Parts: sequence; C-alpha cells; structure tokens
Amino acid sequence: MEITNEQLLQLLQSKLEQKPAASMLRMEIEDFTADAYSNGEFVKISKKDLLGKWSVLFFYPGDFTFVCPTELADLQDNYEEFKKLGCEIYSVSMDSHFVHKAWHDSSDRINHVTYPMIGDPNGQLTKMFSLYSPADGMAERGTIVINPEGKVASYEVVSDNIGRNAEELIRKVAASQFVYEHGDQVCPAKWKPGAETLKPTFDLVGKL
Repeated sequence: MEITNEQLLQLLQSKLEQKPAASMLRMEIEDFTADAYSNGEFVKISKKDLLGKWSVLFFYPGDFTFVCPTELADLQDNYEEFKKLGCEIYSVSMDSHFVHKAWHDSSDRINHVTYPMIGDPNGQLTKMFSLYSPADGMAERGTIVINPEGKVASYEVVSDNIGRNAEELIRKVAASQFVYEHGDQVCPAKWKPGAETLKPTFDLVGKL
C-alpha cells in the first residue's frame, strides 16, 4: 500500500514526539489522569495511584481482537500472584473506558477481569511510553513495570502478533523488587525468589 505525503508527515511527527525506548528505563513517569473500567464501575486513575507501590502498565493494541483477550485473561488467572507481590495491574489500550465496559460485558474471557482497564483514546499514556503506532493508530504490545517512586523499572515491547506470559512477568516483577531492595546484587538468568543472586565484585570477574 502506498503511503501519502500527509501520512508520512504524521508518522515522522509521531516519532519525533515519542522518546527513544532506551531512555525509558529509570524515567519518572509524567502526571496523568485517565478513565478506567474497574469492578463494574468507571473510575479515575492518576499517577498518585501508582506511587508507593509496584505497578504494571500492560499496553495492548485493542479490544475485540484476538491475541489481546488471551493475554488479559492470563493476567487475571495470575492476578492473585501479582497482589501477593504488592503489585497492581493496569491494562491499557487506546479504546475508551466505555468500549472496555462493552467488551467486558460481552466476552466470556474478559468478563472475569477485575483489575482496572484504562482507556487511553487520546494516546496520552501510549505516547508517554513511546508505544503509539501511527501506522494503525493503536498501542504497541508493551509492558511497563513501575517502582514505588513512579520510575520505570522494566520496559519491554513485543510484536503485535505475539502474546505475552503472565508467569514470566511475575518473575520480572519479583526480580525488579529484589534489585530495588538490594542494590549491591543482581539477578542472573531465570532467577526466581529464593534462588542465588550475584554480587558484582572484582573477585567474581571471569569466574562465571
């Protein structure tokens, strides 16, 4: 499909407005206020709701699609494990909170979801995290872990045709919490709570 000059200009402008992904890590998130559908009602979510606890912003392309409902259902199946870590889940797409309610009411998978579903129709959050795709006007499939200070601890984006794994996300949240609390240690590959960690020291160089 041939792209018009206007579409090309919009694409370039969007890229210029969004920050490089690498600059997201350790970035303090900006103030925001968004409408969400949660537990049968519409609520407001803002930056202050994320401060003082661990949070995951789980971006996905859109409601009434295909991979997305399997991901959100997987998050719900593991929601209790996130809560045991003191971590709240917020799903985010560029649909409105009204569309979230309609999807929640009509889908057998989604009607079990109890965590907040944030609507981002103007793209404020999506663009804040450089996840806006101007080619289709949707959010990329991005996962953002936010620490209690409101700073990005983990930033990951995958192709829109690949679903994510909630159990692996739980592991990453736990690892993020560990290194947040133990600044002199690091978590090796496949680390899980209780497993051995590493202390980067002179004596350890070349011995792994």
